[in-house]
Amino acid sequence: MKSGFLDKLIARIGKLGPEEVQNALVRLVQEKGFLEKIFDSLQEGVLVMDVDGQINYVNRSACGFFGLDADEAIDKQLDTQIRGLDWKSLIAEGQVVSRDIEVFYPENRFLNFYLSPIEDEEIGEDLGYVMIVHDITLTRKLTEEKIESERLSALTLLAASVAHEIGNPLNSLNIHLQLVERRLRKAAPDLYEAQFKELLDIAKGEVNRLDFTIAQFLKAIRPTAPLLEMHDINELIRESARFLEKELSDRGIALKLELRSNIPPMMLDANQLKQAFYNIVRNAMQAMSTDGLLTIRSDMDTYEVQVIFSDTGPGISAETMARVFEPYFTTKKSGTGLGLLIVRRVVREHGGEIELTSKPNEGTRMVVRLPRGKRPPRFLPMRSGDEEEHPPEKARAASGGNDPEPVIEV
Repeated sequence: MKSGFLDKLIARIGKLGPEEVQNALVRLVQEKGFLEKIFDSLQEGVLVMDVDGQINYVNRSACGFFGLDADEAIDKQLDTQIRGLDWKSLIAEGQVVSRDIEVFYPENRFLNFYLSPIEDEEIGEDLGYVMIVHDITLTRKLTEEKIESERLSALTLLAASVAHEIGNPLNSLNIHLQLVERRLRKAAPDLYEAQFKELLDIAKGEVNRLDFTIAQFLKAIRPTAPLLEMHDINELIRESARFLEKELSDRGIALKLELRSNIPPMMLDANQLKQAFYNIVRNAMQAMSTDGLLTIRSDMDTYEVQVIFSDTGPGISAETMARVFEPYFTTKKSGTGLGLLIVRRVVREHGGEIELTSKPNEGTRMVVRLPRGKRPPRFLPMRSGDEEEHPPEKARAASGGNDPEPVIEV
């Protein structure tokens, strides 16, 4: 980039006195500092290299992308500062180069850069190169999510059609098995009891199991709008836990409820949420051996209500964690792999979110977050190093005062 001021200075350099030269140099320094501030304010990374790949300038964003120190990187070769880039191969084509790369330090990011020569038009030679770097991590993630969503939608539509076609003959099989059972019982009761009753019971049981699997699958994939009414979420938690209370007791698993008493009624679909809570409790129960502990806690803040399920089971490995919400994925011998899929669908249809954390041998913690209503604007947590604009007392005042301490029910 040429500077009109610099051209005039060079043309008159022999006619200037010492004081004028000094003033000109001060102005050049100021201009350089101004341009550096502009480049440092860009979200894109900017690196300037000479024809041999030696770094002459690097802005703040580029340092953040590649974990560079600006002072140390200057006058160093680009391929020694950014591992994996071969300078000679980059400039071999003699034209603008655009590439996508993945970096792992200081953060795992996907970056796109293009490298363009800086040409001196008067002499027709390259003075160096400029590299512009874009962070495409979010764009890449959104693209992958869109592709995955479209793929899942296509599979869901196909699977729903297949499930519907299987359901009709299953109903027919069930009806005809009942007719066979009645006629055998009537025509030859002794032969029925001796040879056919057990076989027919097994056949009917398998038909019912398939029918249940199909019903669970359709519940998981069908977009069902929740029927919202005012409900006490603590009561829904109690009812869900009560349904499995005997089975928990038989397994020697203790149940502990820590329910915050001042949570106001919320607009919820009671049946859907009870089904979701039931599935979570049942999963936790099946994951634990005897003498385990399942804790269900409810809490709230200005924006949402949280229902936290914590168990003392064996935990979930990182490989399994990545797949727990996939349809039909299960680690249980008799599981359908649809329970958590239903949970996620129900929570999302209530405008909520699920947070799952687990480590092997340290148990599992699932947090269901449900909005208390339309969320007002709020300040995000401040980053380390930023000055605190809102002292704690002001923040509490802005949120309507201190929330009273929860009343715990055990």
